[in-house]
Parts: sequence; C-alpha cells; structure tokens
Amino acid sequence: MSPKRQLAFIVDDEADIRALLEDAMEPFGISTRGFSNGRSLLDGLSLETPDVCILDLGLPDIDGMSLINEIRRISSIPIIVLSARTHSSDRVMGLEMGADDYVVKPFDPREVVARVRSILRRSGLTQPRSQEEQKAYFDGWAYLPSSHCLTSPNGEETFLSTGEASLLEALLRAPRRVLSRDYLLEHGGRDESLDRAIDVRISRIRKKLSTCDRPSLIRTIYGSGYMLAAAVDWR
Repeated sequence: MSPKRQLAFIVDDEADIRALLEDAMEPFGISTRGFSNGRSLLDGLSLETPDVCILDLGLPDIDGMSLINEIRRISSIPIIVLSARTHSSDRVMGLEMGADDYVVKPFDPREVVARVRSILRRSGLTQPRSQEEQKAYFDGWAYLPSSHCLTSPNGEETFLSTGEASLLEALLRAPRRVLSRDYLLEHGGRDESLDRAIDVRISRIRKKLSTCDRPSLIRTIYGSGYMLAAAVDWR
C-alpha cells in the first residue's frame, strides 16, 4: 500500500501563484487544494483537514492576519504566510497571530516547498506514538501533544501552532529547569526565518497560559533562557 499523500491548502487570489506552487509540490508527493479567498478556505476546512496551509495575507475578502487568528482558534494546522509585506514588524505580527513561517513575495517556489517539507517533518515529530498518548497536567492546565490542544482550568480549549507546541512540550518535559534559547531553537526548528521566533512564541504561550489571579508559569531567566515554574504530571 502506498503511503498517504500529504495535503496542502493554498490560499491566494492570484491563480498563477496557486498554479506555480501546485506544480512545485507535485514532484514531492504533496497534493494541493487551491482557494482564491479566505471564506472559501474556511469552508474547505469544515470539510477536510490539510497537513499545512499556505496563506497569502492580501486576500480580497478577509484580512490575512484575521484569517490566521480564525484558523488558529479551531485548529493547529501549520501555517506558512506568503506576503509582499517586507517589514520585520509584519513578520513578527504573523508569528504573533500563530503562523509557523513567513515567506516574502516574490519568492522561489523551491524555497516554499523546502519550508513546507521542514514544517511537515517537525509537525510529524509531534504525532502520537503509543508511549506518547499521555496528557501533561500542570497547575490546573492540561496539554495533549498529539493534537496541540491546551485546556485551561475552566475547560476552555485552544490550539497551538507547530512551533508553539514544540516549545511548550520541551518546557513540559523539563519542568523547573532552565532551558537555553539554543536548546529551544533546536526544538522549535533552526530554519526559522526570524531570529525573534523563540521570543514571540514564548510570549504567545504565556498569553495562552495567563490567568488574572496567578503569576506567569513561564519565567524568563535573563542571560540563560526560560523555565516552566510548575510541577508536571504526565499520565
């Protein structure tokens, strides 16, 4: 039996760009679905779950950043942003909204394919294996690595991006230990396009773990790295 082909959703209002990326991915066994706007993408997500989503920020119907936020509200699908916006603040904003990577237009389609394959490899590392079906319980929270689902003490669920999931799991596997930025970079992927990716994602995880009556669970140890300041029970 042949292995299941991986699936990429490509969201761009320019048909030529969709076709370019579809042609580039075909030799690597990656199937594609093309969408010309954000609404059709959301409709597609209600019917099928891709392995990765490639998203243009300049869509005709929905602001790209808002669309990322909407996707991240319901899913942990890896997201790669395509954008003509070249300023570093736009890249930071994309990561802050929950994207996994950011590619500036015009781009070499081979670079996009390389980014896709890298993210698929990293997200594959978090797929469940028999000994990893456990949840992590800490300070009233619960985290399931196989789905990137974080559940708050009051039962509210939220989904982490692939990069955020890698970082949180690294912290959960070594509670109350200081983990250096280099160590976390290895877990979050060293091929990131932005040096601040670790700091941005730690900030996002902090916000998701924040409550009004408790101090932050992730401590910054200046000059050393980050630490999860809670006991963790895996079961």
